[in-house]
Amino acid sequence: LGAVEALQGPAALWGALQCALPACPCTDAVPACPTLVLCPLLACPTLMLCSPGLSLTGAVPSPGLSLTDAVLSRPFPSLPSVLSRPPLRVPAGPAGGARSPRAFWRLPPRLARRDDVISVRPRGAAWPWRCSASAGQKKLKTKQQPRSSSEEGVGTEESADGSSPTKKKANRRKSKVQRERTEAVPDSEEDIKQQENRNNFKNKCNKRKKTDEETQEDETGKKESSEKAEGNQATEEELPLAASGEEANCPPSSMMILGDYDAKPVQKVQPFLPQWLAEPKRVQKRIRDNLCPIRDVPGIHPRLLKKLQMNGIESFFPVQAEVIPAILQSAANGYLMGRGGYRPKDICVSAPTGSGKTLSFVIPIVQVLLDRVVCHIRALVVLPTKELAQQVSKVFNVYTDGTGLKVALITGQKSFAKEQEMLVQKKVTGYCSLADIVVATPGRLTDHINQTPGFSLAQLRFLIVDEADRMIDDMHQNCLNQIVKAAFQGENGSGSNMLFQRTKPGPVTAASSCSPQIPLQKLLFSATLTQDPEKLQQLDLFQPRLFTSVYSEKNRDGTETDQDTNNKYTLPEGLSQCYVPCDLNSKPLLLLYFMLTMKFTRVLCFTNSREASHRLFLLVQAFGGITVAEFSSRLPPNERRRTMKEFEQGKIQLLISTDATARGIDVKGVNYVINYDAPQFIRTYIHRVGRTARAGEAGVAFSLVLRIQERRFLRMLRDAGIQDIKKHPVKGNSLKPLVQQYEGALCKLEKTVKNERAQKRA
Repeated sequence: LGAVEALQGPAALWGALQCALPACPCTDAVPACPTLVLCPLLACPTLMLCSPGLSLTGAVPSPGLSLTDAVLSRPFPSLPSVLSRPPLRVPAGPAGGARSPRAFWRLPPRLARRDDVISVRPRGAAWPWRCSASAGQKKLKTKQQPRSSSEEGVGTEESADGSSPTKKKANRRKSKVQRERTEAVPDSEEDIKQQENRNNFKNKCNKRKKTDEETQEDETGKKESSEKAEGNQATEEELPLAASGEEANCPPSSMMILGDYDAKPVQKVQPFLPQWLAEPKRVQKRIRDNLCPIRDVPGIHPRLLKKLQMNGIESFFPVQAEVIPAILQSAANGYLMGRGGYRPKDICVSAPTGSGKTLSFVIPIVQVLLDRVVCHIRALVVLPTKELAQQVSKVFNVYTDGTGLKVALITGQKSFAKEQEMLVQKKVTGYCSLADIVVATPGRLTDHINQTPGFSLAQLRFLIVDEADRMIDDMHQNCLNQIVKAAFQGENGSGSNMLFQRTKPGPVTAASSCSPQIPLQKLLFSATLTQDPEKLQQLDLFQPRLFTSVYSEKNRDGTETDQDTNNKYTLPEGLSQCYVPCDLNSKPLLLLYFMLTMKFTRVLCFTNSREASHRLFLLVQAFGGITVAEFSSRLPPNERRRTMKEFEQGKIQLLISTDATARGIDVKGVNYVINYDAPQFIRTYIHRVGRTARAGEAGVAFSLVLRIQERRFLRMLRDAGIQDIKKHPVKGNSLKPLVQQYEGALCKLEKTVKNERAQKRA
């Protein structure tokens, strides 16, 4: 409470507050201590000392006692009943001032530091007080009897001290005699003057007390009538309570809590999700234990089965075994309708990195387009990065070889005119498409929609969005809305094209079912697909189906039990995670320690910026002894492809990269992933560590975390449901052999950076 600091210790406040409370039938008769008046002038009650000669300003002319405007920080429960009582007088102390409540009350040691419990006892009383209904009734009876002002004053003195007035006078005389014996005889003039001032001060205080007593007697006489009426009402209400207390044997009430509340556990709010998010199709996470032979998956074309076997694929991963039949079933009746003649449902897939999501949409799309006659853009794959688009384009080229289907890659690596020649061709009858499947990045695709004549998406059947969470985050670019608008935009032609002209989907009616039209089915894939319905609503999905992977463990009886379906993300099965607490100056030494001392090979190291990756590359190169390369957007596309190829061949042991390689790129043979800079977001961490332990293989991920970042980093992983990360400290003695050579590398790095800056200026 705020008044604890104002009074001399907590005992004074607690005693004053307890004694000022009115009597209650469930508590013993508490002697009234006249030290407290609750002032309702302020917004919340204010504790003030009221005694003769004092004003309600907080100034107390008492030796050793000071009180400022102390405001109760919690609401007082019985404010009206307390305010109805007249101000009570404070008995004079030995020095002539108000006597401190410390002389009457003391607090048990176990409650001395609690600021929410107000409970005191007089000296000599038993602890705790036991309540009795009879005592409460006696208190009420005595309360009803009117008393005069003189009797009230004597009663207050007796109740405050627990002794009679004669005993008090005797005690005062003894204290004065002892004081006179101990005090020295005033020899000097200064001592005589001080004694005179004290006597004058005592006389003034006595005069003020007399005048205040007269005014109080007048006020009490006026209020006695109103108190009698309130007292009668209180007894009528409280006597039944006392009687019921005798029958029920009420529990002891030795404490009174002001402004307290019951501590209730906070209920966790469960999110309300749509049915397709709350009840998804669960896909097994363990790849090696749940492989499905390719011939056991129904509906796959024999030609594609041969292609799969030629590429060394004999079994499908769990995600592929679930998603491929679902897409094939939605297109079982051709282009114009889905299953049962209705519009096909959209499909969302959330599975760990390296679980085979790319092949799960390549196989069904190629099979659906095998029987096409006229070349139109039927499938559009949108990916966030150029490297990922190249990787997906290679997979499509492998399985469309010999089928007559054409795949176009538009990522900006070629000139705009060459890409236009790959997409459309102008003839006498108009423009015709040269691609059945288009793999593109968002920016370049938007340019072709707006600037390439004859580029049409009116016959688009499949819209595949890989790394869909990244696409949702970039919705401010309005790329997806432009794609959908172009897909439902009518062609400027006539004849057969007008017959199958597509209109925006709406309610199914007899009129809308008369004219057949090609439906647009959306397929979303990501390792970190959001579960926020508000963000997913931007995609305008139609009755979507969600395929997601969860943790599943086998019990002894062979049944599988889902451990935690509330986890936001899942990681590859063979991934081991560690973090290394370190300082900023020791981070380069730790990387060198892992490469030279621990003999790490095929390491992919991530930084947060291309400047940081370039400087780290120069530092490791200056140190020597490690075949290192960098991979970032500052390099041209040809050099990046060459670097990635050499890394896959094992010619480069350390590849320092930005997050350009973190999204979906399948880098073969990565044994270790090192987060040189700790990721700021959980999705970045998921995609970084997902570059290793792909396709059921084993891999290790290390994160170099500054000590100031350690708590936030662990909390980020814990909130995402990742609990199996281990702490891997490295002792400083193991880094000492590298320090001397490292200092020489720093000098070389400084010279190299100065030369690069000079070249840029030139």
